[in-house]
Amino acid sequence: MDREQLDTDGDTGTVTVAVIEDHPVAVDGVRVWLEADPQRRVQIVATGSAVDEVLAGPGRRADVLLLDLDLHGRVVTDRIGGLCESGRRVVVFSALTDGGTIQAVHAAGAHGFVGKHEGRDHLVEAVVAAGRDRPYVTPVVGGAIATDAAVSPRLSPRERTALLYWFQCSSKQAVAHRMGISESAVRRYIERARLKYTAQGRTAVTQFALLARAIEDGLIRTEDIQEYRSSSFPPGP
Repeated sequence: MDREQLDTDGDTGTVTVAVIEDHPVAVDGVRVWLEADPQRRVQIVATGSAVDEVLAGPGRRADVLLLDLDLHGRVVTDRIGGLCESGRRVVVFSALTDGGTIQAVHAAGAHGFVGKHEGRDHLVEAVVAAGRDRPYVTPVVGGAIATDAAVSPRLSPRERTALLYWFQCSSKQAVAHRMGISESAVRRYIERARLKYTAQGRTAVTQFALLARAIEDGLIRTEDIQEYRSSSFPPGP
């Protein structure tokens, strides 16, 4: 296994974002907020009023999708799971801030949730954190988690598989080889799982701590943690 460590990569580059919002005034507001960041950490590369419209253009290469849930009178929570499973980082920016909606958004794999009333600083920080695969919990999310009776976070099948293989393998590179995906995708699955624990107030910043959480919640059995060896990769440190 990897040595216990924080998953920080020192990334300080500009985060690109595509804004999916059907009200032009809201798009303009988001643009002003992001451009007001003194460090100019975020750059908008695409905007549009529909998910497929944005993904058909430059938005498909954005680091983060900033998604309004209510588009043209339809709540699009059902799109989040597919977007996240395809490796996209989604931050929801919505006026729908009831606990059930927030919990559903996080269960679907979104990196973050910002209520439209929460202001510029939370929006900027949530987008930057998502773009750098780091957790960020806003006050509205913290409140929703506090009233949630569920203890164990709901991990997607891919998140659970990535965790299990990470606990078994010598490195994330080996996990990527075993799952047939990129190493960056493996990192995203692991960070999404970690974010879900963080959002519930159960921080797990190291590999060992994350393993302990997963075993506590019955997501992974102790007998599943057996070393996996592939001839393609030498043992890690």
